[in-house]
Amino acid sequence: MTWSSALRETARAGLTVERTKLTPLVAVRGAAGVAIVIGLMLWLGNPTLAVSSAFGAFASGLATFQRSWRPRPVLALAVAVGLAISTFLGYVAAADHVLFATLLTVWTLLAGMAWAAGPVSGLVATQTIAVMLVTVTLPTSLLGALEHAGLIAFGGLVQAALIVLLPIRPWGAQRDALADALAAEADYARRLRHDPMARFDPQPLMDAREAAELTPRQARNRPRQLAGPRGVAESIRPVLASLADPVLGAPAEGPERDRARDLLAAAGAVLDAVARAIRWGKPVRLPAEAMAALEVPASGPMLKGPARRSAYRLISLLSDAVDATDEPVRTTPPRGGQEHPHLPRPSVPRLAPLVLSAVRREARWSSPVGRHAVRTAVVVLAGYVLGTALPLGHGYWAPMTSVMVMRPDFGQTYSRGVARFAGTVVGVLLAGALVAVAHPGEWVNAGLAVLCIGLMYLLMRTGYSVASACIAAYVVFLLGIAGGSWSQTVQARVALTLLGGLLAMAAYALFPTWETPRLRDRLADWLTANGRYSLAVLKAFGSPSERRPRRVREALLASRSARTAWDEAAARALTEPVRHRGLSRTKERAADAALATMGRATMLMEAHLPDRDAEPSKGAEAFAAALQEALPAAAAAVRERGPLDWTGPRAALTAWQAEVGDEGVAVRGADLLMDALDDLAEALSPGPGGRNRATRRP
Repeated sequence: MTWSSALRETARAGLTVERTKLTPLVAVRGAAGVAIVIGLMLWLGNPTLAVSSAFGAFASGLATFQRSWRPRPVLALAVAVGLAISTFLGYVAAADHVLFATLLTVWTLLAGMAWAAGPVSGLVATQTIAVMLVTVTLPTSLLGALEHAGLIAFGGLVQAALIVLLPIRPWGAQRDALADALAAEADYARRLRHDPMARFDPQPLMDAREAAELTPRQARNRPRQLAGPRGVAESIRPVLASLADPVLGAPAEGPERDRARDLLAAAGAVLDAVARAIRWGKPVRLPAEAMAALEVPASGPMLKGPARRSAYRLISLLSDAVDATDEPVRTTPPRGGQEHPHLPRPSVPRLAPLVLSAVRREARWSSPVGRHAVRTAVVVLAGYVLGTALPLGHGYWAPMTSVMVMRPDFGQTYSRGVARFAGTVVGVLLAGALVAVAHPGEWVNAGLAVLCIGLMYLLMRTGYSVASACIAAYVVFLLGIAGGSWSQTVQARVALTLLGGLLAMAAYALFPTWETPRLRDRLADWLTANGRYSLAVLKAFGSPSERRPRRVREALLASRSARTAWDEAAARALTEPVRHRGLSRTKERAADAALATMGRATMLMEAHLPDRDAEPSKGAEAFAAALQEALPAAAAAVRERGPLDWTGPRAALTAWQAEVGDEGVAVRGADLLMDALDDLAEALSPGPGGRNRATRRP
């Protein structure tokens, strides 16, 4: 993609306003927290205190809207603590420009590294930089530093208290995550009726698993509907795929295929009903047509072989999903052990070693997070120096804009830069015009500021440009409380926002972190993870008595994570103005399809894992050994642009087929797996056309 195309696409993405689900009650609660803080400071203190303390309530409320499974009061308190510390340090150093610039650079570098722990941590750290920049315009005595740090923390305490006192749909995020996973599987079942090879996005299942990670206290208070269906949802997906597959399930045409389509439609209806019940905390209402289709017919089309086993397994799992949603579940551990174990989530204090480990892992020159931290620190320092030197006032707006728009990838940085400038222009013009016409007083300005922040909380998910417009208007009214000139606010805000956005964009252009050259590494990681998943399943066929479901499960989760990392990298690469270095778009799509098929073939075999007392399969064991030997060299070949050699696994599969023929789920699944590996070799072969598909197999 050329630079002109990349800039056009990122600008379009930044200015896009999306339709999304709004949460008005949550927005009102967040705005109420800001209103309480501003009102108390105006009543008991002075306008300057009201302006400075409002930032704590605003930032703490903003953090509670992020995608995190932590309790919302904990997020608000964590942000309050971070803001208070950065406020105090900023006040202490603000008297000396050199000292403050040094502190700002080091703090920004550390905040940039916080993205290694996740996007929520990165956002919270970004807020602390913003509040530190605000402090340079305020008094610098030690007592004043403590006072303003306490006010910032007070804003977070108010938001946390409101969340506790006014709970709105408790466990709503966890309910939505589980319901979304079940709804995604319902849609998958319906798509399988028409396309047996339909792809499934595992992200909803990954989100549901993350939402199910709980502390012991949360587990004791968990609603009964969240205690059981997730495990059932994880088990249903491979059964749906194995029933629909024409090789390992129902035949492609005929009465058996019609029966499979009926079962898939019924499964979709039942899963949708369970999803609705979980989302809204109501009993499951099953459609009569679906229940009739799930009854085993006394006559008519009947499934046979693996398809019959898949059908019985599907009916059993759907029954378990309904029972787990409808029946009460014990939330206290019974004598002798815990009846419904939960996925453990570390407490906030126990997260510290994990965060430090993540930061150390990313503290290297080749890391996108490490380069983002260095890039942000340089830009913020340059913005602070330029903003201070310009005679516009409010010079901190330039570095604040830079730090708020900068992200570790190109697409988000440029799209947010455009959105920030456009939203700021609209917001300050509208708010400035209102101030010029109406000349509102302190309390009216405070009310308008609270209204703007409420709109921002309400509309923030529709697009960053909308949120930026609301924030810009909020700042105009907030400064109006302290008697700031609206005309100077408009001019300075627009000019310094433009300066900060241009600095951020220029920094990424001069010091980029492109994802495109790293696509082969991501692809090799996905191949390795898929290979481990395949080996875990094949070894279960080779030695059923030593089958370890946990090993298969862990390998599946690793495969999903690798696929998600690849999808995210490929999506970021699409927006980058970089010519492909190593993978063309055509090869990228073909390799993606091949590895997705590899994962699907393994999933089909997993749906038919043998019992522990089943007969061992020597062919599966030999094929697994050959595949295990070939995988490291294949991953290295993907990274180094070399040819992939699957001669060993192909020979082992041929010998296995000669011994048992094409009968059995394992050998047929291994054949599908080998086809996917050959497709991968063909996709990555030199030349535009690759090898001839007809010559892949002997």
